[in-house]
Amino acid sequence: MDMGSPGWELWRTFDAVMREGSLSAAARALGLTQPTAGRHIAELEVALGTGALFTRSARGLQPTEAGRALAPHAEAMAACAAALVRTASAPAGAAAGVVRISASEVIGAEVLPPILASLHAAHPGLSVELVLTNASSNLLRRDADVAIRMTEPKQQALLAKSIGDIRLGLYAHRDYLMRSAPIATVEDLANHAVIGFDRDAASLRTINAVWPGLPNFALRTDNQLAQVAAVRAAFGIGVLQDPIANRDPALMPVLRGAFVARLPVWIVMHEDLRSTHRMRIVFDALVEGLAAHVRASAR
Repeated sequence: MDMGSPGWELWRTFDAVMREGSLSAAARALGLTQPTAGRHIAELEVALGTGALFTRSARGLQPTEAGRALAPHAEAMAACAAALVRTASAPAGAAAGVVRISASEVIGAEVLPPILASLHAAHPGLSVELVLTNASSNLLRRDADVAIRMTEPKQQALLAKSIGDIRLGLYAHRDYLMRSAPIATVEDLANHAVIGFDRDAASLRTINAVWPGLPNFALRTDNQLAQVAAVRAAFGIGVLQDPIANRDPALMPVLRGAFVARLPVWIVMHEDLRSTHRMRIVFDALVEGLAAHVRASAR
């Protein structure tokens, strides 16, 4: 059997079914008809000789063992194909074309919009793809071109710039504080509605390192944007970045000296992209904008 025989369109459909969980959803995502998507999967199964790649269940199409084994390779192919399209979107020396940026939910929604607005005003030929994820995008596989990370990158072949640390603190809306019992010590938090993480073990460990003996959370969510929104809605007390909280005069610090945590900020891209003009423009704009955000944390 010639393992190189299946065309990219078959692998692309396979990857879409893996992501979407059904032929109909994959077809919509790719602009195909459902019968065409089904035919692609059938042709791939025949070409590979592995048998069924998916089985039907109440939750949609579930990958078989063979499908699961192939999934990461198809995902890598899809990332490379998307990177090829971005690379071809403009000449390397042009201040135009597509750049894909990966950032955490909070940074992407709360910090980047004005930075990207200024970037677009200065370089209207640039087109930005913004991916919000709290996982680290694989820059070597070109899942993104430039990433904003809150941990020091460990991979080789990356150009990384340390921006500094963002201070984190406990905050609550003044309306919540006005209707609640006074807070003088950490122990007082036991009588308050504290907003925290649910199943994000890494975040729970980080918070517990600076705040041992966490109280029972009145609201648990691993979505950090939901945490920010809950604090703004006067639900209770939560952890916010100082520069974000300081924009809203209604948000008040709680136990300022008792809880101090810092979040490192790194801007990262593959070193092979440093000579691509649009990548360098975006990288430098993010460095400048995030540096201003970090400086606001120190006030």
